[in-house]
Amino acid sequence: MKPTGIFLGTSLLVLANLAAAQSVSPKARAIHDGALIVDTHADTPQRFLDEGFDIGNSDPKDIGHISLDKARAGNLGAEFFSIWVEPKTNQGHFAQHTLDLIDSVYEQAARHPDRMTMAFSVADIERTHKEKKLAALLGIEGGHSIENDVRVLRDFYRLGVRYMTLSWSNTNEWADSSGDIDDASVQHHNGLTDFGKQVVREMNRQGMLVDISHVSDKTFYDALEVSRVPLIASHSSVRAISNHPRNMSDGMIKVLAAKGGVVQINYERNYLSEEYRTAFAAVAGDVSRMEEKFKKECGDDNVCIGKAEIRLEKELTEAGKLPHVSWEKIIEHIDHVVRLVGPDHVGLGSDFDGADMPDGLEDCSKLPKITEALLRKGYSEEDIRKILGGNILRVMEQSEKISKEMQAAQ
Repeated sequence: MKPTGIFLGTSLLVLANLAAAQSVSPKARAIHDGALIVDTHADTPQRFLDEGFDIGNSDPKDIGHISLDKARAGNLGAEFFSIWVEPKTNQGHFAQHTLDLIDSVYEQAARHPDRMTMAFSVADIERTHKEKKLAALLGIEGGHSIENDVRVLRDFYRLGVRYMTLSWSNTNEWADSSGDIDDASVQHHNGLTDFGKQVVREMNRQGMLVDISHVSDKTFYDALEVSRVPLIASHSSVRAISNHPRNMSDGMIKVLAAKGGVVQINYERNYLSEEYRTAFAAVAGDVSRMEEKFKKECGDDNVCIGKAEIRLEKELTEAGKLPHVSWEKIIEHIDHVVRLVGPDHVGLGSDFDGADMPDGLEDCSKLPKITEALLRKGYSEEDIRKILGGNILRVMEQSEKISKEMQAAQ
């Protein structure tokens, strides 16, 4: 599992539903319940595969961020489940582990056909939403999954993958990452290689969205130049608010928006809060040493590691070494993008089950709070619907259209 302490959501489902009902006005609730809400990044497949987690689990003590009950409570209509392959421990079999994770999502949909179904297009999402089921989509997080082969990319599309993040925190053979761009020991490419540009073109042809979360700035600009389809940042936030390389600068957001793209705001505390980011950086050495200790104590037991990381985060917060981060920082990031480029270029990319959630938005049942906050800030119902899901659906429709045009022109 990702080394980020993925289970920092700790709410009882019944209490979460009650709290949401008490804190959200009838008008906001009506807008929220009438919207098609799309989240573009959740790492729950790791739980499916590594823990045997069942998304239909109704245990109120479950500390994960997504379940079918929580999705229903938050009116989450569509979720892109992240297919993330740890690059160090899966050397030599990236594609195989990718297939295992994809299979884990299909198995969940097969287990709960009355509440969840696989979706591959905007039409599928809309139909599934009318049926009051969760639409499950797939997004690969890290181009190393295709093992430098566009034929593998095409196969993943056939299996339902509808976006791919060009790199994860690791630079691969054809795309530089923001995660190691300052590491002189890593061989970089000054953005995308010629093969990387070929990958972007093939993604356009297939109808797979090009995701630039995690990539280096130069990789972003290269992808922007090559792609005929608007780019997405599936789970990134605003660098002007938290100066993290995973976030997007105002200049990047402007050119992304100029070509119709969308930045989907990540809820991870480091990406939301500069205060938290700098405080975490100050204790990063201690955290790293403790995580190595956890790995030695827990071995390959990721549940054990996750619980140990939860305890560590609580201890650091109680000791005053890490500040609390409110869920309202999400609204600050959304508002910044809207003020910069308008309401058509921002959405929701939580990083559920893969990141440390802010206080007050511990899981997807709390999503109505976002609608309430936007309504209070004076956003129109139309713009709220765009932010909750309409914007990413528009980009998907454009991708589907351009894919058909490119294939017809062959």
